[in-house]
Amino acid sequence: MNIAVIGTGYVGLVTGACFAEMGNQVVCVDQDRQKISALGQGDVLIHEPGLEDIVRRNLAKGRLSFTTRLELALQSANIIFIAVGTPQKSDGCADTGHVLEVATKIGETLSGPATICIKSTVPVGTTEKVDNIIRKALARRRVNYRHDIASNPEFLREGSAIHDFMCPDRVIVGCHSKRAARIMRQLYEPCLKDSEHLLIMGLRESELSKYAANAMLATRISFINEIALIAEELNADIEEIQRGIGSDRRIGPHFLKPGCGYGGSCFPKYVRALVNIAKQNGIAALLLGAVDERNEAQKQILHRKLENIFEGDLGGRRIAILGLAFKPETDDLREAPAIALIHQLHASGANIAAHDPAANAAARMLQSTGLLPSSGLEILDDIEASIRGADALVLVTEWPQFKQINFHRARQLMHTPVIIDGRNLLDADALGRLGFLYSGVARKASSERTYTISAKQRPASEQATLQS
Repeated sequence: MNIAVIGTGYVGLVTGACFAEMGNQVVCVDQDRQKISALGQGDVLIHEPGLEDIVRRNLAKGRLSFTTRLELALQSANIIFIAVGTPQKSDGCADTGHVLEVATKIGETLSGPATICIKSTVPVGTTEKVDNIIRKALARRRVNYRHDIASNPEFLREGSAIHDFMCPDRVIVGCHSKRAARIMRQLYEPCLKDSEHLLIMGLRESELSKYAANAMLATRISFINEIALIAEELNADIEEIQRGIGSDRRIGPHFLKPGCGYGGSCFPKYVRALVNIAKQNGIAALLLGAVDERNEAQKQILHRKLENIFEGDLGGRRIAILGLAFKPETDDLREAPAIALIHQLHASGANIAAHDPAANAAARMLQSTGLLPSSGLEILDDIEASIRGADALVLVTEWPQFKQINFHRARQLMHTPVIIDGRNLLDADALGRLGFLYSGVARKASSERTYTISAKQRPASEQATLQS
């Protein structure tokens, strides 16, 4: 099939590259000339495992191309995906301006029949608005090209987007046209396990399913985080509680891991948007409002733990932060708990040394634009440099390589052997045996009860490497 994808952000680029990988002819279009030029050379500007390989392979095979000219992208397309951004407005609602603008341009440019799919996450009713805009634009041109409209929300996890697209749990298509349903079934057939994994429903049901799915997962995370707070006060181990409730088949273990809060471009934005959708329709979204409130509060627990350990005196302390991205295998800093922690520490007068395997460049960009402090914050490309001389090490993102750190070496380098594990990633008992004060999220650790902060230690001679 001939496919046009409008928008080369995270969703648009993954969509275009994966459809090309399936053997389709795909043209991706974007207004950003610099980005299109880079993509045309196979340079992917976002961190997503496997994406650059797929882009380069399909560029070489001639199945994937990039352009800034919408008319060129639509010239031979029989399926058009709208995948532009819907940023969150100040009131929490999604801004659909880019989507509606693209709809107008499609109506003004379309040169033949096509199925038009909304891949962007949009409020309920937006797909119908897009359809009306296109119809009016075609009427003004006095042409009557048949077009079908569909909602096709994405369910991609950053860090595993290629797998999620090529091996989906389900594909949701909202449409009122049998023709559109048939075309979408044909398009997705190569990656469907069986026909039952394609769910055809109404436009509004499809749009709301996207919001509801993200809100459910966010709710589970906020739930277990609240249980963890209770468990910590009662000196109960949350990991045992996880096993206790996760083994119930009605509940299951997924998204029941406590931590320092969720972030990213999806959960925070869509929970707030759904709260506002409810409000606009006269419904008080009490549960969803609490989910967001709990998550914002959860982003304060790491700073609070540090204040408790250092008796409220963080001024001049060197705090090493490991992990800046909101989750592993991405460089996305949007709503990341580490960003909140940096601002809290900076306000407390601490000196911060931060490291992330993928997000350092993105963090430096935020620093250069004033969205992160320009003073008192070092963003370092080396784990050892981050830890050297630290009064505390705070693990914020559960990158697997952090489990491989040589903590014996780290103990020698740090001024004060304190580890705050915001993701319960590390071996608490092993760290305790090395002499660390370890504090996780509602984990029992004997070192928390017996260790007291002593005079700062000088780093030992630098002999071993920090990585084991």
